[in-house]
Amino acid sequence: MSHILIVDDEEAVCWALQKALTKAGHSAAVASSAEDAFRIIPERTPDVIILDVRLPGADGLSALAQMRDMTNDAPIIVITAFGNLSTAVRAVEGGAFDYLAKPFNLDQALDTVARALKRRTLSTAQPDELPPEAGTSDDMVGTSPAMQTVFKRIALVAPRDACVLITGESGTGKELVARAVHRYSTRRDRPFLPVHVAALNPNLVESELFGHVKGAFTGAAQAKPGLLALADGGTVFLDELADIPMAVQVKLLRVLEHAEVTPVGSNQPSPLNIRILAATHQDLERKIAEGTFRHDLFFRLNVFQIHLPPLRERRDDIVPLVEHFLRRFDPKVLPLLPATAQYLTQQPWLGNVRELRNALEHAVILARGGPLLPEHFPAASSILTANSTKEQLAAAVLKWLYERIDAPGTPENLYEELLRAIEPPLLEELMRRLQGNRLVAAQWLGLNRATVRKKLTEYGLTDIHRPQKGIGTDDEDDEP
Repeated sequence: MSHILIVDDEEAVCWALQKALTKAGHSAAVASSAEDAFRIIPERTPDVIILDVRLPGADGLSALAQMRDMTNDAPIIVITAFGNLSTAVRAVEGGAFDYLAKPFNLDQALDTVARALKRRTLSTAQPDELPPEAGTSDDMVGTSPAMQTVFKRIALVAPRDACVLITGESGTGKELVARAVHRYSTRRDRPFLPVHVAALNPNLVESELFGHVKGAFTGAAQAKPGLLALADGGTVFLDELADIPMAVQVKLLRVLEHAEVTPVGSNQPSPLNIRILAATHQDLERKIAEGTFRHDLFFRLNVFQIHLPPLRERRDDIVPLVEHFLRRFDPKVLPLLPATAQYLTQQPWLGNVRELRNALEHAVILARGGPLLPEHFPAASSILTANSTKEQLAAAVLKWLYERIDAPGTPENLYEELLRAIEPPLLEELMRRLQGNRLVAAQWLGLNRATVRKKLTEYGLTDIHRPQKGIGTDDEDDEP
């Protein structure tokens, strides 16, 4: 039987955890403060400690190191209702095993305890596994589980020197993640150099990155160090990674493999000590399949991946982000009106955090110090600045769904209602394009011709764009 110590001043949390742990076959003790825990630990050394951050007296993070000493490095699971990236980093640096944000699921807590006990049994030498939460670090704001995972992964990888691949749609904040990784790394006092590959002259990318010697090419009147060399000892952030030309990919791989750089026009490599973080919103695996990105470079850069989910998948973060930006733009417009908060939460934000920030700045200008109203924000046509038609369609469907859910009464037959909204314009335009040829329309739609005929009849479209009988028509389609 394993013994678990719960250190939390919330009676309800302690009761729920103690009951769940006991039911799972463990024994559990409770302490309401760090000082109580210090007194209880010598009586029976716990195998795992569940430790709240905010406690009366000494806070959990301050007590963490002493508890590890007293328990011979028993795994400590940090829990808190308040936190941010720096809290996650402090927990990692203090040797926490994992990090749970309140409110958490009891099954999640039990699973974390089980993993902690397994590590304890294996007696691994690694003092810390994970920890994060939701919060803010500069512009990194989030309370959603998705952002807590991002914070956790930043905190975990920052002290290492491994390459990190940051993925996510445009506007999600990939450079902020890179800056956070650098800020909490051992290279924090050395340069952080963002390189936006797509912004470099395609003919000079190699020279810009690796430098060149005098006379290397026409116009190279003198030697010039590359961007990578300027960041020696620090961190290089390669944004829009997928845009790197193939020839440059080969040299970049050599930099990673041999920690040296060879300027254009030279055959003498120079040692180089950098950490590379890379980001892309494109599908690199598809690029590899197409032959435009080297698989060996992908594997070398993708040692550890951090994925930033789009804002529409973490709507709990929208209001905290809004308040964060408004405190910078004009604090007088706060607090946010409930109607405005609801309006902002329902928008698709296909441009993600970048679009939200710009829309807020636009609204603040129109509000002129008064409360923000929905009409102060860009019109829907401006907000739907999607990266693709597919995203616009998805956003339109979501907007329709939110309106139906918020409408009076209980929604019914939503799927059928959606089909009746989109099928008529789809069929009408398709029949126009195909000059009424139902056979081809059925092939394009992946439907049976009888089904197409039935739907055209249902929507009163049987005579629209119908061709005259003759060669090349599909009138036989009308046969039963």
